[in-house]
Amino acid sequence: MAALSGRRGTTASDGPSSALQAAAGAPYARAMVQPEDPRRYNQLGMQALAEQRFADAATAFARAAELDPAEPLLQVNLAAAQRQAGNDAGEQQALQAALALDARHFTANLRLAELFERQGLLSKAAPHWAGVVQLAAAMNPRPPLAEDALARGTRFLDHHNREFQSALERELGDALDGPDSRRFRAAVDVMMGKRRVYQNECHGVHFPFLPADEFFERRHFPWFDELEAQTPAIREEALALLAGGNAAIRPYVRQPKGTPQNKWTPLDDNLNWGACFLWEYGVRNDPVCALCPQTAAALEKVPRSHVPGKAPSAFFSILQPGAHIPPHTGVTNSRAIIHLPLVVPDGCTFRVGGETRAWREGEAFAFDDTIEHEAWNRSDEVRIVLIFDVWNPHLTPAEQDQLARLFAVVDKGLVAPRA
Repeated sequence: MAALSGRRGTTASDGPSSALQAAAGAPYARAMVQPEDPRRYNQLGMQALAEQRFADAATAFARAAELDPAEPLLQVNLAAAQRQAGNDAGEQQALQAALALDARHFTANLRLAELFERQGLLSKAAPHWAGVVQLAAAMNPRPPLAEDALARGTRFLDHHNREFQSALERELGDALDGPDSRRFRAAVDVMMGKRRVYQNECHGVHFPFLPADEFFERRHFPWFDELEAQTPAIREEALALLAGGNAAIRPYVRQPKGTPQNKWTPLDDNLNWGACFLWEYGVRNDPVCALCPQTAAALEKVPRSHVPGKAPSAFFSILQPGAHIPPHTGVTNSRAIIHLPLVVPDGCTFRVGGETRAWREGEAFAFDDTIEHEAWNRSDEVRIVLIFDVWNPHLTPAEQDQLARLFAVVDKGLVAPRA
């Protein structure tokens, strides 16, 4: 028998139907001279259900729900009677009334999911199956009914999502695959639960109202073509530095002594992730630039940011076989980070936010490093990328100048940026 919350209704009533009175017998008839109790009507409903008198069961459960309108279980019992009677509309109404009282009611979500699926209303069934899966997954221990519902819900959602994805590709194939569809495709993936949206996490100056885009559109960097044309020469200079074991190649991660163990410890003070700087914090490294004159010349033609003590920076990033750069975020969203891949074996990938790409030699791209990113070299060979920074393309020239002045004041120690 279904259990109730223990609340008792006290509202007067005309009493149950004559059929229910006959079924209940003399003890129930005597009870009617007392204040009505929703539990008694619930008992009558359960008895009628057992005897397959579904209309009488629905009448009893409906009266119980009138007497105790805050108890969702009574609506679930009413829905069960309506379901057995073949009354889909009555079942739906009762289940929705239960969910209006408790949106996380497991049985109400399960039965409504089953009802909509039975009716072929798959888009309506999907959110309730999703609720069932979420609720069942959180149960510990998980009873057999919930285990079964979790399996059925997962199967439904997997099939429904595949069908929906196929429909999207049929109807929107041109919009999903077009040259300007990256953001639209991401919106569809978010809707399908296939990816999440990452926000800026700045460890220094955060410039408000700039788009939090993972990868910047290529159209913002019309000079990419000219830079990419220099790839063979730049690659040759980078490989010569590496072959010569130049002392300027150093560990990229260098933590102060005594730093507690953290995600950077595996890379700390070793060359699994090495760097050779041509510019560092706005200072030109003349010896390295002398060894890499074509790379230096190519960088001089790029519209980089110039902020004394901060920018530009440019370096060869050297990732050894098997190395992994853990998820992290940068200092300020006022800049864009440029990658020009030079040596990229198979198995080298780069993630920014919800999108993972393989580097392609000679194909430059720009990203916002204040959005979480990480890198892998799963190959047996070294990976080399030229990395440098420029202004965020969404900044106006006036804003670039204002930021340069702000950084200058900060460097004088007159203003301390937030931690």
